[in-house]
Amino acid sequence: MALPPRLEEIVEEFADLPDDLRLEALLDYSRRVPPLPPELAGNRDALEQVHECQTPFFVAAGLREDGAVELYFDAPPEAPTTRGFAGILYEGLNGSSAGEVLATPETFYTAMGLERVVSPLRLRGIAAITSRLKRQVRAKLEADRVGQAHPRP
Repeated sequence: MALPPRLEEIVEEFADLPDDLRLEALLDYSRRVPPLPPELAGNRDALEQVHECQTPFFVAAGLREDGAVELYFDAPPEAPTTRGFAGILYEGLNGSSAGEVLATPETFYTAMGLERVVSPLRLRGIAAITSRLKRQVRAKLEADRVGQAHPRP
């Protein structure tokens, strides 16, 4: 499975941990989710809700001028598992190329051993979050292609 280098490191880090520390590591990643920038914090309509998550969870992906992917997550602090998934995705994919994000399998987490410490329902949430991110990145790439093909006067 080809993953962006930082996400590959995170997957290996989790895979090497005993179960009790795996859950602690997930909770550590929950604290790594940066706050939304002001333009998104006050505009939840700019984010997409991931309904498969058990708690209200919102995501947005953008493309920077250099083509790198910029990720934004909104998850309540009282949902540490979901925030942990967001932290893993942020640390592992933010700043990656669009191609790297699109090549990331939705089930990349299976190599992390999370199924031993997290319920299948919650694991379905991380797959759904990854899927939404990829769909948003594809949409941004398509919008850029259309914009370049039809420049404004």
